[in-house]
Amino acid sequence: MKSLSLLRDNENLLWSSYRLSKINIMKLAIMQPYFFPYIGYFQLIASVDRFIVYDNIKYTKRGWINRNRLLLNGKDALFSLPLKNDSDYLNICNRELAEDFSRDKLLNQFMGAYRQAPYFKETFLLIEKIICNQDTNLFQYLYYSITNICNHLGLKTEIKKSSDFTIAPELKNQNKVLALCEASGADIYVNPIGGIDLYSKDVFLDGGVDLRFIQSFPFEYCQYGNSFVPWLSIIDVMMFNSTDTILDYLTTSYELI
Repeated sequence: MKSLSLLRDNENLLWSSYRLSKINIMKLAIMQPYFFPYIGYFQLIASVDRFIVYDNIKYTKRGWINRNRLLLNGKDALFSLPLKNDSDYLNICNRELAEDFSRDKLLNQFMGAYRQAPYFKETFLLIEKIICNQDTNLFQYLYYSITNICNHLGLKTEIKKSSDFTIAPELKNQNKVLALCEASGADIYVNPIGGIDLYSKDVFLDGGVDLRFIQSFPFEYCQYGNSFVPWLSIIDVMMFNSTDTILDYLTTSYELI
């Protein structure tokens, strides 16, 4: 057992030396699309060179794909995108927004919650642009939202769709991620810290990829002088912080482990 451990340590050392010898190392992250996701989603994007958004995977209920949380009267409150009734087995790219989706009603939710926030004016212009997008396809609507927020915050990461890459359709979980890493030419794969028990560094290493997990540092800010409510939508962060402050946090306040 000891000799096997030493062999693995030597492999890791050789791998690290190889990575250091390369001029261009490409870091990759992959996630589902979410509606105005929390700041950690964008920090993951900021930490890599290419970010792949899943479009050809199954839509899941009760997740954060088409809903999130805002600050209302000092507490968290849900907001959401209503969806057309359809099969639970459809991929995200095949789901549609409900025909009776009221964009004005959703905009009024944000206006009522944040009209007194210090960065309301510039943030609301962005929200209005995103929400008033007339595309009714769920994935395209979310993709438009994510890319526009990245542009607003000054993130330069390349963003691609999972369907842009040809991999075996039957692959799942870790094997699917590794296939996308290979198809994308990734040297390092970065995953949220919550998945640390889902993936094996040794398996990724055997596949030619260095697996890392992103550990974010705490980020608290003033929300109307009340007790801080964490893990709200990125909209909350942008309402109370300048883009310079946010970009600095996104690009410096984390470590890869």
